[in-house]
Amino acid sequence: MLNKKMVLTAAPHIKSEMSTRGVMLDVIIALFPAFCWSVIAYGTKAFVLVLAGIVSCVLFEYLFCLISKKPNSIGDCSAVVTGLLLAFNLPSETPVWMVIIGAFFAIIVVKQLFGGLGQNFMNPALAARAFLFSWPSIMTTFTKPFANGVDAVSTATPLSFLKNGQLPPGLSIRDMFIGVKAGCIGEISAVLLILGGIYLLVRKVISWHIPVAYIGTVAIVTFLFPKATDGFEFMLYSLFSGGLMLGSIFMATDYVTSPVSNSGKLVFGIGCGLLTIFIRYFGGYPEGVSYSILIMNACVWFIDMKFIPRPFGVSKKKIKIGGGKENEK
Repeated sequence: MLNKKMVLTAAPHIKSEMSTRGVMLDVIIALFPAFCWSVIAYGTKAFVLVLAGIVSCVLFEYLFCLISKKPNSIGDCSAVVTGLLLAFNLPSETPVWMVIIGAFFAIIVVKQLFGGLGQNFMNPALAARAFLFSWPSIMTTFTKPFANGVDAVSTATPLSFLKNGQLPPGLSIRDMFIGVKAGCIGEISAVLLILGGIYLLVRKVISWHIPVAYIGTVAIVTFLFPKATDGFEFMLYSLFSGGLMLGSIFMATDYVTSPVSNSGKLVFGIGCGLLTIFIRYFGGYPEGVSYSILIMNACVWFIDMKFIPRPFGVSKKKIKIGGGKENEK
């Protein structure tokens, strides 16, 4: 027994049956109802986009690992989740070639060139979405859900009206909540995304800190400073419009690109909420979820430094933070 090798790893030493593959499968299950609704609302176009996103991401990850002679990592299903989220952030009329380009950018540029899963500093799917705005006319053209054939005409999203201080005409709060509105294919049904978030909370895949802080900040600011006469209705329309539910529940909570401590997660969520409102109110584009999360991703190192957990058994001691610097706790 003394000849057996002991593998020493860094703390924390937590015994858990949770694995990367298990977490990713839970995320896929949580997103499945919203996927079904996207196919109902947009037909086979949504199915093709999701399929193209998943296949492209898995293929690019496999090829990169093969060429770089790294261990094959497609078994952890992280590429599947990236492809699914990438497709969810695209309009239904997005051509397949754009999905493939987005998948290449997400997997190769944002993920693998930074060292693979766990090393990327920003969410790959959101970074790819931002890159695809190189084709703004396609990324800002949305079709009306449940419209087929010649009736599938372009329409304005609810956020376009809210930005101008108007409530979306012909859309009730109920329509917004269920998902009878224009938008990216995976973001239109708030209720199904919330149900997916509840599933992840029950499974302890995510914590409540980031989603509650994010959504709560948007709710408070839009209620106190509405751009329409009815502050309460403006708040509800703001919450159920765009990618707020998708971003706050499924992308801002990404383990790799979000803070470690609960206090840091609250700060991260509040920052995302404030940036989202700032971009929606003053930016040229009516949506701000993607860019707010990406900006806060770049600030995670600083948040973690300021809210570094106190080591067990240490009280009000000097805690060293990289490079010999000290931070009083």
